[in-house]
Amino acid sequence: MEPLEIYDALTDGRRKFVRVDELCYRAAERFAGVLPSAADLAADAPRLQKDKRGVEKSQGRFLSAVLADAAAGRHLCHAMLLPMAGSQARLAEFEAKGSVDLGGARVERDGKAAVVTMNNPRFLNAEDESTLEPLEMAIDIALMDTKSDVCVLRGATVTHTRHAGRRIFGAGINLTHLYQGRIRYLWYIIRDLGLVNKLYRGLAKPEVSPEADCIEKMWIGAIEGFAIGGHCQTVLTLDYVLALRDAYMTLPARKEGIIPGAANLRLTRFVGARIARQAVLAERRIDCDSPEGRMIVDELVDDMDAAIRATVEKLTGSGVVSAAGNRRAFRISEEPLDSFRRYMSVYAREQALCHFSPALIANLERNWNAASRRA
Repeated sequence: MEPLEIYDALTDGRRKFVRVDELCYRAAERFAGVLPSAADLAADAPRLQKDKRGVEKSQGRFLSAVLADAAAGRHLCHAMLLPMAGSQARLAEFEAKGSVDLGGARVERDGKAAVVTMNNPRFLNAEDESTLEPLEMAIDIALMDTKSDVCVLRGATVTHTRHAGRRIFGAGINLTHLYQGRIRYLWYIIRDLGLVNKLYRGLAKPEVSPEADCIEKMWIGAIEGFAIGGHCQTVLTLDYVLALRDAYMTLPARKEGIIPGAANLRLTRFVGARIARQAVLAERRIDCDSPEGRMIVDELVDDMDAAIRATVEKLTGSGVVSAAGNRRAFRISEEPLDSFRRYMSVYAREQALCHFSPALIANLERNWNAASRRA
């Protein structure tokens, strides 16, 4: 069967929403040989990345074909913008206590703000399989919380020797885990169709197109230390960005051997095509306190806690009734859902090839000394 026939069969003619991981699991189970089975994936899982058989590449081809189709692709994007199944239960806990610790992320209510903290302290708050679900669920909870008006995204205090005791926004994908084969291909797709897109578009409602109506709030970002790779990608979705004066951003995709999420789609809007290419293809560092950095960052600050409090007050002091409408108005010209869908179709295919490329291993060994890193 063709990918679109499979998609329609698994979603009852697009009447049911199915998330990406469940979609691939059901397709493999119901249509033998189309996608890798659970047994295929389990057999490959313990292998180092360089030793994997690449069975997940077919997932990339399948998802690329679904996303390339306007109707099916929009439906899949819609599915991934809905709250996760477990978020509602954790929301009740959050509403009762004002905070919830999900492991790889936590959410706390602080006055008018729901503060989401990315938490992977040993790895400089890097993203990996241990943070994927917790961070998306934290974003769900922050957006669904009826007692807060805005959201804040920041990194936790880390324990890594070089930066111990400091808050760090984040070091991007966990390259150690990537080299060790502990990050599956679907991780990229779930992340960018899910948590990153929810920061940008809000939470979808099942009965209406995400472009017409979403549950959304303004997001304030707090860059402390650095925003590398995936964390720089995340910055590009936020509404108001604060940064310490010595903070910086990089997108070291060439050194890693992967595509930097949706940064290729979004960075140009901030700094122009030439600087965006330099950042992605030539490892250009963007200091927050630089002309290019100030195209991305709204304020350079010395005291982040005080700056967050002041920004929350500034953005909520006159009410936030128009915030959602203004966000949608910007998005419809900057990045309509169909533009994102088409980008993700290319991304799904190309990232699968990158993820299993010998060049990725060579880059990690050359630039990261990955073979000697401990898990």
